[in-house]
Amino acid sequence: MTDLFAPPPPSGTPLAERLRPRTIAEVVGQRHLLGPGKPLAVAFHAGKLHSMILWGPPGVGKTTLARLMADAFNADFVAISAVLAGVKEIRDAVARAELVRAQSGRPTILFVDEVHRFNKAQQDAFLPWVEQGLITFIGATTENPSFEVNSALLSRAAVYVLEPLGPEELAELFARAVAAAMPSTPIDESARDALVAYADGDGRRLLNLVEQLATATTDAGRAAVDLAFVEQTIARSLRRFDKGGEAFYDQISALHKAVRGSDPDAALYWMCRMFDGGADPLYVGRRMIRMASEDVGLADPRALALALDAVAAYERLGSPEGELALAECVLYLAVAAKSNATYVAYGAARAFIAQDGSRPVPLRLRNAPTRLMKSLDYGKGYRYAHDEEGGYAAGEHYLPDGMPATTFYEPTDRGLEERIRQRLADFRSRDAAARKRSRDDER
Repeated sequence: MTDLFAPPPPSGTPLAERLRPRTIAEVVGQRHLLGPGKPLAVAFHAGKLHSMILWGPPGVGKTTLARLMADAFNADFVAISAVLAGVKEIRDAVARAELVRAQSGRPTILFVDEVHRFNKAQQDAFLPWVEQGLITFIGATTENPSFEVNSALLSRAAVYVLEPLGPEELAELFARAVAAAMPSTPIDESARDALVAYADGDGRRLLNLVEQLATATTDAGRAAVDLAFVEQTIARSLRRFDKGGEAFYDQISALHKAVRGSDPDAALYWMCRMFDGGADPLYVGRRMIRMASEDVGLADPRALALALDAVAAYERLGSPEGELALAECVLYLAVAAKSNATYVAYGAARAFIAQDGSRPVPLRLRNAPTRLMKSLDYGKGYRYAHDEEGGYAAGEHYLPDGMPATTFYEPTDRGLEERIRQRLADFRSRDAAARKRSRDDER
């Protein structure tokens, strides 16, 4: 058990642990949860301990908040990592909670880091003890709980979303770190700004960078730190990006919406952000093929061909040369005329078929390769469009007989679809005239 009432860690302890807040007032960031009248502040002040899931990117204070909650409620704090633990560790934690309650009556907080890495059976193992009130469950996750935490556990825990630390919050944390790790060493403002930018919203990463800088400064015997020294000594890691995680899907979503919104600069930005974070360019290329069909469609049919060509170019050239073809593609998709009429029509047709019966193909539309099929009137009455005026069999009906008139595809007035719309309108006008003549002839 972590002793929350122990004196501060010794100087040999990592800086991030030495500066871990020991009161709510010392927490940097998360004012939307910890400010006056906000949800977690109310919970702390009201003394109402409850199970929760803390969802947010790395280094924003999930573990710290769980520890502070144990401190505030005088609870036994048991921490396990879902990366290393299993059902056995859960059972051990439950046994310890039973012992603590029997001996002292104190509650137990079971903190599970990376809870999304537990499978359904492991997550279900918490439920009886949470329901009985033996343990208060606090899970930490970088992934969307809606997808990664099973519904039974999710329904028993409040979800709090933690946000990346902003530049001002990181600057405040930076000042604390420098005061603790290298108080007598002046640091240029440009060097500070660079370190804050490298941290990319991650407080723990910033503290680790300051600790690395302090060591490098001592080793180099420097009296001050400037931007050049920071760039020389601090290796810039990739920006926060998990190729299977929430940030991945957020950035793909942003890329897709920028293309749909016809913003070439934003589209290029998000694509490069994904490349910078280690995304597979072929995955991005496949997504652009989808965008060409979903959001450009027949307003500019060249978009799909260009997307396919861009992916083929990347497959042939690889990185970094092939990425230029993908950049050309994303810019074209962004500036192309837009239509989702194909996407809408496809969805409408699928939905109609799903709830409609299995209507037979009309005899006139069936192929008749054998004498028997011809004798059964397969193909009888079919009108060969190429033999009709303008290559169009006006008045013909190609849907199943008896099916109500249905329009799935409604072309827009953008790009090539404007011409398609005019052409279909002409066809429909000719159909109406032909059917009127047919009715007149029947009279």
